[in-house]
Amino acid sequence: MDYRIREVRREDWRKLRELRLAALADPVAPVAFNERYDVAAGKPASFWEGRAGQSRNGRPITTLVGELPDGAWAGMVVVFVQDAEAHVVAVYLRPAHRGDGLADLLFDAARDWAWARDDVARMRLEVHEGNPRAEAFYRRYGFARTGASTPDPNDLRALEWEMTLERPLPAP
Repeated sequence: MDYRIREVRREDWRKLRELRLAALADPVAPVAFNERYDVAAGKPASFWEGRAGQSRNGRPITTLVGELPDGAWAGMVVVFVQDAEAHVVAVYLRPAHRGDGLADLLFDAARDWAWARDDVARMRLEVHEGNPRAEAFYRRYGFARTGASTPDPNDLRALEWEMTLERPLPAP
């Protein structure tokens, strides 16, 4: 596939809403996202316009999408910086685009965005123990479990594993 990876702009809010709702309707959503479809679907346009903006709550944040030549969005990743870490959240690829390289392209762009900031020492994400496909991709990309975990806020019997990717040391 021929994808263009780009940042979401405020005027993209309708497409962002549609892609996020598709993510929350996906069968894997209960182990991939902490937000529920019905809650997200009920949010007003102003919420989605704000989410499509480049910063939220004073934190540097970006939403990156994989856009097809016809303008359709095939996937997304959100990255925000807090406490010297680039937190990777809201990773989603439409089913037809899984396994074709889009995840690598999105993560390359997220990594480049994070490493362009001097205040970022590592990338961090959490992966649900019931989502082995996602964890396998993160491991292949270079993320490793830290040993830390937190209970899934939607199912306290399940765990979300913390994984990090350390910033490479500068060449000597």
